[in-house]
Amino acid sequence: MKTNDSEAYLAKKAFFDKILTVYGRNAVLEVLQDETIEIHKLHLSSSNKPAAVLAQIEDLASRRQIEIAYHDKQTLSRISKNAKQDQGVALDIIMPYSGDVTAFLQTHRDAYRIIALDGITNPQNLGMIIRSCAAGQIDAILLPAKGNAQISPLVIKASAGTLFKLPILKTPSLHRTLKHLKTEGAALYTLAADAPRSYRQSDYPQRTVFVLGNESSGVSPEIRALCEHSISIPMQRGVESLNVAVTAALLAFM
Repeated sequence: MKTNDSEAYLAKKAFFDKILTVYGRNAVLEVLQDETIEIHKLHLSSSNKPAAVLAQIEDLASRRQIEIAYHDKQTLSRISKNAKQDQGVALDIIMPYSGDVTAFLQTHRDAYRIIALDGITNPQNLGMIIRSCAAGQIDAILLPAKGNAQISPLVIKASAGTLFKLPILKTPSLHRTLKHLKTEGAALYTLAADAPRSYRQSDYPQRTVFVLGNESSGVSPEIRALCEHSISIPMQRGVESLNVAVTAALLAFM
């Protein structure tokens, strides 16, 4: 590949790494109504039958001067990646701070605080985690592509728009990415009720990753084995645990 072709390919890849596709008529309509969200393209199935909501979607896209592309049903399904629920509609959102760990480390190699999510399946929790991290002292969220809630209209709503203000780093393998960060000098922390050190008392290094686990089962054994540090949140009056979004908020405002 020639230099110019290589540069063009990388630029194109970097752009599409920032694209998030939502689908479903009501979800797409809701996103289009929020003019603070930057849109790349609206995709519609050419086999859609006339409907009031579709007319409203097309009208909003036209008024916002958003490109509308029409596809056969199979092509639309490949774009939405959810043929059963896309209802013949998909929308490409531009995530200005989305990317991967490699790109993030180019500008944050010496110091960062990341919250990594391991099995966070509740979209509202994900949205509230994003909101707290964006407001606090967290530089990015590490979000695995599988086993976690993904960015959706419900997550966007729960984040109250802050989704577009904080880097969301996508990874196909949380274990591999955390192992890479550890090799690069990051300290990996999990939370445990029986950990001897309070989250308030720990002297964190410049490069720190907090791993938050599933709402009911916690951090998976594979990921826990990779993390060398454990901290606790002291509880009063017999309370055993906090909602994961609350935990993220405490870590974000230390």
